[in-house]
Amino acid sequence: MKFLAAALSVALCASCSCQLSHSPAWQDELATELPRLGHRNFIVIADSAYPLQSSPGIRTIHIGGTQAEATKQVLALLKTQKHVRPVAWIDAEQNAVSEADAPGMAKLRSELQAALQGSKVQQAPHMEIIKRLDESSKLFNVILLKTDEVLPYTSVFLELDCGYWNGDKEARLRQAMQK
Repeated sequence: MKFLAAALSVALCASCSCQLSHSPAWQDELATELPRLGHRNFIVIADSAYPLQSSPGIRTIHIGGTQAEATKQVLALLKTQKHVRPVAWIDAEQNAVSEADAPGMAKLRSELQAALQGSKVQQAPHMEIIKRLDESSKLFNVILLKTDEVLPYTSVFLELDCGYWNGDKEARLRQAMQK
């Protein structure tokens, strides 16, 4: 009987550790897609009110959780890729949303700032970012990860740029081609 209890305990612990070390399905799906994504693709980490867009180039996946945690996880996955690097776009409105109107906003702003530390971050009005995303989705795929966040203007738009080429190199190339 003691042997059976010990074996059951070992099996239970082994199954628990497998579950703990296994990535959520959305992370596995994103990790599978990352090698296919490149310059001009977007990954969006959206709040819960973000609309389901009708463009065929935008694929929406409900992942649950919070903006800050999802942003950290996506950026960690992107750091493993050599071919792309993210340029983060955040809503300019985010800085003006008051704590009185959206309790928890100050904490989330701080968490997002920490999650994005070390990344190139751009700000623009929400509708300008949406237009940029819409234009991009006409030619390039967008993966939209929808969280359960209930605070406004908190979506993080990660525009993928080339990881091994940059604007300075491109300018030198264009200058050399003119000669």
